[in-house]
Amino acid sequence: MFKPVSPKLNVIQMEEKILKNWKKLDVFHQSMDSRKDGPEYVFFEGPPTANGKPGVHHVLARAFKDIFPRYKTMQGYHVSRRGGWDTHGLPVEIEVEKKLGFSNKRQIEEYGIGKFNELCRESAFTYIQEWEKLTDRIGYWVDLETAYITYKNEYIESVWTILKNYWDRDLLYQGYKVVPYCPRCGTPLSDHEVALGYKEVSDPSLFVRMPLVDEPETSLLVWTTTPWTLPANVAVAVGANVDYVKVERVLPEGGKEKLILAEALLQKVFGDEEVKVLEKFKGKQLKNKQYQPLFNFLPVEKQAHFVVLGEFVTTEDGSGLVHIAPAFGADDMQVALEADLPVLCTVAEDGTFISEVKPWAGMFVKTADPLITKNLLERGLLFKEMQYLHTYPFCWRCGTPLLYYARPTWYIRTSQFKDRLVEINDQINWYPEHIKKGRFGNWLANNVDWALGRERYWGTPLPVWECEGCHSQTCVGSVEELSQKAGRDLTNSDLHRPYVDEITLKCPDCGARMRRVPELIDVWFDSGSMPYAQWHFPFENKDAFKQQFPADFICEAVDQTRGWFYSLHAISTLLYDSICYKNVICLGLILDGQGQKMSKSRGNVVSPWDVLDKNGADAMRWYLYTASPPGQERRFSSDLVGEVLRNFTLTLWNTYSFFVTYANLDGWKPEKVAKIEYSLLDQWLLSELHTLVKNVTRALETYDVIGATRPIEQFVDQLSNWYLRRSRRRFWKSGSDTDKQAAYATLYEALVTISKLLAPTMPFIADELYLNLVGSIEEKCLDSVHLESWPESDSAKINEKLNQEMQLVMRLTSLGHAARNKANRKVRQPLSEVAFAVASREEAQAMMNYSDLLEDELNVKKIRSLNSASEAVSYALNPLPKQLGQKYGNRYPEIRKSVLALDAEKTAQVLLAGQTIRVEVNGEVLELLPEEVEVRIQAKEGYAVGSEGAYLAALVTDLTPELVQEGLAREFVRRVQDLRKTADLEIADRIQLYYSASQGLHEAIKAFSAYIQTETLSVEMTASAIPEDVARVDDEFDQEKVTIGIKKV
Repeated sequence: MFKPVSPKLNVIQMEEKILKNWKKLDVFHQSMDSRKDGPEYVFFEGPPTANGKPGVHHVLARAFKDIFPRYKTMQGYHVSRRGGWDTHGLPVEIEVEKKLGFSNKRQIEEYGIGKFNELCRESAFTYIQEWEKLTDRIGYWVDLETAYITYKNEYIESVWTILKNYWDRDLLYQGYKVVPYCPRCGTPLSDHEVALGYKEVSDPSLFVRMPLVDEPETSLLVWTTTPWTLPANVAVAVGANVDYVKVERVLPEGGKEKLILAEALLQKVFGDEEVKVLEKFKGKQLKNKQYQPLFNFLPVEKQAHFVVLGEFVTTEDGSGLVHIAPAFGADDMQVALEADLPVLCTVAEDGTFISEVKPWAGMFVKTADPLITKNLLERGLLFKEMQYLHTYPFCWRCGTPLLYYARPTWYIRTSQFKDRLVEINDQINWYPEHIKKGRFGNWLANNVDWALGRERYWGTPLPVWECEGCHSQTCVGSVEELSQKAGRDLTNSDLHRPYVDEITLKCPDCGARMRRVPELIDVWFDSGSMPYAQWHFPFENKDAFKQQFPADFICEAVDQTRGWFYSLHAISTLLYDSICYKNVICLGLILDGQGQKMSKSRGNVVSPWDVLDKNGADAMRWYLYTASPPGQERRFSSDLVGEVLRNFTLTLWNTYSFFVTYANLDGWKPEKVAKIEYSLLDQWLLSELHTLVKNVTRALETYDVIGATRPIEQFVDQLSNWYLRRSRRRFWKSGSDTDKQAAYATLYEALVTISKLLAPTMPFIADELYLNLVGSIEEKCLDSVHLESWPESDSAKINEKLNQEMQLVMRLTSLGHAARNKANRKVRQPLSEVAFAVASREEAQAMMNYSDLLEDELNVKKIRSLNSASEAVSYALNPLPKQLGQKYGNRYPEIRKSVLALDAEKTAQVLLAGQTIRVEVNGEVLELLPEEVEVRIQAKEGYAVGSEGAYLAALVTDLTPELVQEGLAREFVRRVQDLRKTADLEIADRIQLYYSASQGLHEAIKAFSAYIQTETLSVEMTASAIPEDVARVDDEFDQEKVTIGIKKV
């Protein structure tokens, strides 16, 4: 006997029961241990930071990560699934700063770096229990007991050895460059970090006059969107071959002025204002022209304030003249090096103006923008002020607008390996595929050196020591090497600041003291080093590392193309000239239910727990898999997940409940040696089942999540709404003949196989089905479906012809029901005939072969083929003016005339089959697409029609008295069945049936009494007053009245 299954599913209770079973039997570790001798399938877990609460986007990533390790385990692979925690960096520091009420680095240093870092160490795991609880609840199997932690000395030492490798190969260097810099966090950012924080903003757009020294009343018209950089201006750049003009304009206050700008931008700058063009010339003619400086806050030690040439100058926006402030732009710095310009640093590390910039000293530069603008206006140097909408980088951690600063920092020469980064990427399978050559490939092709240094406190220290005397530098690659150079055992030393800063070395060149440089390294280098550092490689676990590298599969959100995906790829390419991962799934953003980006300010952030507590983990996972392809955005809400529960989970559950209920009634259980005579319907279902196994397996092998999920949902729908509905009478009938045995065996095989196919994606309900369907029968049953082998497709059971024929029958049935709906005829009302138009003779023959099934399904007395479609419908062609007009312009009227002259029925059949049609217009033959000509179908009198492409169902809607009576009898049966449910009768209970009905219904009941008694399991049916001690109901339908009473016998 199977354990009884209620048709009312309490999904939370069911999933919690399965969770307890997993924990009790340690199923997760069993799944790994039982495959320890199998081939390795390597999965890298992208380490999350546990100092923030997990959100819906984390559930998305973990749901997708879980599929393939589960699947590969069932395929016999050993998957270690080691977890990890990213514990360093600004996310942790900022949280601690908030708790301490700090707003800048000076406060941290006054508080003490040691004490601050100790709080960071504690904060790194603030929400570890939340993470573990959510991970557990969604059924994401990851080994957190052996998780690597990036702040451990062993992890840091492995990172150091990678950096030492780069140092020895001259790939790690210190440079003075303009870098994106966060003034709030006080540290530079790498390009891939900058890419994570772009926002659309409106900034001031200024056109500024810069008067020429040797031409009175003539100014360069210079454009900028960063007024705060103007105090550092030392030059103006023009394009050598750009066409420029000198124009004269009348000033509003009287008088005239002359302005120089790019000719192509005259209209954009002046609009409708009339200006007189005095001269035209190439930009190179402006070279070296001197202009008067806007500000003189800092002395210049070199020649400045003249025109230089720049290849980066364009005429897309602005004026074609670009102001140059070398301290605040990479192009500007390059120009400064080429033209030997001075570099004026007018801004302090915290983003405020230095004391020399007296009007705005100590003010944050962005705050000073309007004051600088006002100053220029008062001095007559502001030509025009506008607002400029553009994307601008913000700190991805604290949200402060980034500034571009010239600063010394440490770099890795990744650009030297640009070609190899691209070539090795070609070996990786990306899902979606366009990421490979698109977002990720373009990023690699435009690679710049990795800005590694971070001027912060909690992170992996850069292991470079510099001599205070001769300034020679050395890089340390291990604790042992550091101990040797320091002359003392540092085995148990904390490698974090400030302790590592206290370790001094003796310079081998001059004998002076060497101190560690102050920088930490980019936290993305930490996480990108996890393939090596998680094993403390190369100091330990060399075999484990070789076995677990490269990864077969990784998965994160698409923004990680500039984050973890990149850092893994870059480190591996430079270190081993090797791929780091073979297959990667990129996930799109999660939006709210209305398609809006989730944000706290909007108040539309969905808590994963709200969804889990209402709908369960399986439904949540399934929605995330099936809502859209992995790389696309997906809407998310509790209601959307609830639709999965209603439309898919409950459909499967009801089928499972039905099977268990009837199998227990009949005492049925599977017999492996039994010879079963399968009906055509059984053969079809088994054929579709084994086709499903084949297709889902192929999809999982190619990381096609949509292909591994949606077909299961479609199959379950056909299982319930076609196979089971068509087979119900086989289960209902008394006795136990071979047909009933075949129905049980078929449904059982389908449900057990589905439990295995769903194991990677809906692990809870998969185990619920398996443990009851298999565990209740087999003594040596495994503890979980997740310990089972993956099902294999039996090609001998696949019958493509049968599959196609049944698909045709289901399609025609759907069209027949659509026609019924149009005619407003209930399904229980029998009709005399339905005629079909299909695409081929073979399909017409198949239709007739299944006529009994179609007649029963559509509740009609006869099935036939239409002699021609025009027998039941008339066609009209409507050439669509929008589509054809856009394509052919003023030729549309002639095209329309030609289309309307065609044979409507023949042309309609061609278009409905998805084919093009040809028309001749003024001697030219044109091919028109199906979407350019609408086919209008009108049912003829006496018919209701449903159509789809070339397929058509024409239902005869006239009713005879006999048909009306049969319809009333069927409606009566439905009322009796509803009353049985209300009275809580068991499915097999027999009843005494009493009724009192109006005349028309009474006659119908008499005429179909045998049918009614069989359907309702009535041993006797009596037309009389309803006894007091029976369940009863009063009802009215189709202008008839009835009172029904039933009593169990």
